Amino acid sequence: MMTDMSVADLVPADSRRDLVLRFHDGRSRRVLVVDQEVPYPDGKLIVSRTDPAGIITHANQAFVDMSGYERDELIGESHCILRHPDMPASAFRDLWDTVGRGGKWQGYVKNLRKDGTHYWVFATAIPNVREGRVVGYTSVRRKASRTKVNECAALYARLRAEELK
Repeated sequence: MMTDMSVADLVPADSRRDLVLRFHDGRSRRVLVVDQEVPYPDGKLIVSRTDPAGIITHANQAFVDMSGYERDELIGESHCILRHPDMPASAFRDLWDTVGRGGKWQGYVKNLRKDGTHYWVFATAIPNVREGRVVGYTSVRRKASRTKVNECAALYARLRAEELK
């Protein structure tokens, strides 16, 4: 079960945003956001696998390191634990619609770390199919170009503003 974020886990910051995220399934979570980016390390790939419902079943060490969570805090948790409130819901609808049709999804994602900071990735997600049945999903994330991050940040801000109207 996804828990609310704790002030004790935050990096020291002059200010933070205290928000409630509402998810597509009706759940909500209190998130604490510090507007500080953690640089994505060169040459690293974040790899995770989930079950068909998006529950994390595998997290490589790069995922653990970048998320700020311990591996046992990630395994068994919904992948949306990383959802940053600046991300538009439409991006995740597109992801789930694409992989639900059996397709490969790619996009730029701003992820929320346990300490309230964030990092950007270029993500690829694919369904894992066994004997004609989807048994889960694999996502590989890599460093995003700064140009694309800047473009997406502006686009996502417009999309979020529309969603919040």
